[in-house]
Amino acid sequence: MFNCFLYYRFASQSSAEEQVKATIETLFEGMLEANGEKVSGTFYNNAIMQTIVKNEAGEVMVREGSLEAFVNSINGAESARLNEKIKGYEIKIDGELASAWTPYEFYVGEEFSHCGANSFQLMKTADGWKIFHIVDTRRQENCS
Repeated sequence: MFNCFLYYRFASQSSAEEQVKATIETLFEGMLEANGEKVSGTFYNNAIMQTIVKNEAGEVMVREGSLEAFVNSINGAESARLNEKIKGYEIKIDGELASAWTPYEFYVGEEFSHCGANSFQLMKTADGWKIFHIVDTRRQENCS
């Protein structure tokens, strides 16, 4: 009985991880396809979007973004121009909350733009896993 419980728990966790990963992959597919509707479908209403940046004085700060502006920029992009290549996934799940860490490289067309890491917070809804908070870093050096 105990082994069956462990198997069920592992299989359930693995399935949830695959669903979280699929949500994130759908986001980046939508970006590559310049499909704002597909991108928007991966987010929870009023999701928070932030980037960790350095200002002109070199001080670290948080820059706020807007989901609406992001989706509009995707709709205005040329197909196959915005290509975020994920270098791995580290996913943690507790019930209806998931956290995913994804290092990445970003290309505009074939040209390298920057690298960094995304930190996604997702929640399980009746419509599946939705991103309610994303914060990322962006840099052009120390990209391997």
